[in-house]
Amino acid sequence: MSKLRLGCVGIGNLGIVHLEYYTKDPRVEVVAICDIIPSKMDDAEVRLGIEGVHKYENFADMIDTENLDIVGIATPNDFHSIVAVCALDHGCHVFCEKPDAINVEEALKMKTAAEKAGKVLMVMRNNRYYGNSVFMKKYIADGNMGEIYCGRCGWIRRRGVPGKGGWFTTKAKSGGGPLIDLGVHMIDLSMWLMGNPTPVAVSGCTFNKFADNSAASDSVHAAFGTKQDGGTFDVEDLAMGFIRFDNGACLQIEFSWASNIERETRFVELRGTKAGCTWHDDGTVDVFGEDEDGNLFDLHPHTNTRINGHHSNVRHFVDVVEKGIEPDFKPIQGLNMIKILRAIYESAETGKEVRL
Repeated sequence: MSKLRLGCVGIGNLGIVHLEYYTKDPRVEVVAICDIIPSKMDDAEVRLGIEGVHKYENFADMIDTENLDIVGIATPNDFHSIVAVCALDHGCHVFCEKPDAINVEEALKMKTAAEKAGKVLMVMRNNRYYGNSVFMKKYIADGNMGEIYCGRCGWIRRRGVPGKGGWFTTKAKSGGGPLIDLGVHMIDLSMWLMGNPTPVAVSGCTFNKFADNSAASDSVHAAFGTKQDGGTFDVEDLAMGFIRFDNGACLQIEFSWASNIERETRFVELRGTKAGCTWHDDGTVDVFGEDEDGNLFDLHPHTNTRINGHHSNVRHFVDVVEKGIEPDFKPIQGLNMIKILRAIYESAETGKEVRL
């Protein structure tokens, strides 16, 4: 059986992560890479042992020239939809780094292009694949939590602005700050665990309080993107909000790149009529409930903390393309995600709830 021919666009930090997993999959052949900075491609060629791979500075040239089966995308956010639509129109399957797009219109273009081409379009949702996520999904599916009627989630950092002054903090390129950067992860995980209810209304607030704070980007996260002294910082550094769903459930959210808190943390907390679950960023789960005799109980189940979510997500994409199995992620979920994020930004500007 011939290997799936892959071309990757965007060879920065996350692009290298994607490429590394593809090179470990015997079903995939990396035939081309693309980046506007040639040195990144040169470094990747040596680092990943893909010497002789075809290199391009223009993604359209790569897609036009190479007979590709799949295209991986890890560019700045504003190029996600542009590259994806081009690849889909050329008959390629697409796997893209999150967020799906910077606005609803571009996300819809991606969904429509995938449907028209009859090709797979998946966007990174790596948190679904961790051991604690898998446990919670099954625990809920088995009926142990009853009706899930509310929850809260977040990813909050004490200090951790990525690439301050670069594309991450430039709204025209990123689409926003931590809400669109970090929010996709935990909102998606929460909604996936809740059964992917349809969002119907949101409200939110955003704040920019650390744009002039030089220490705000002094962390490991500063390695993402490229810091530019004196560059643009026109996005929020904190977003809080509230989402209502069509089944009556709701979700509180909070995301920050910089806040005066004890430590960085990611969390998902869901409450059901039979039990509640809390997802922790150390890979563990806590369960709190009441048994049939009315006795309260706490469970701390063992979960697999060694799973690499990114790798598992990429492998699942290849499984979908190669074997035709049902994808865990569908473009409508990405479209709903971008609708939520854009509406929260709108609510923050108007001070009003936004109906979807």
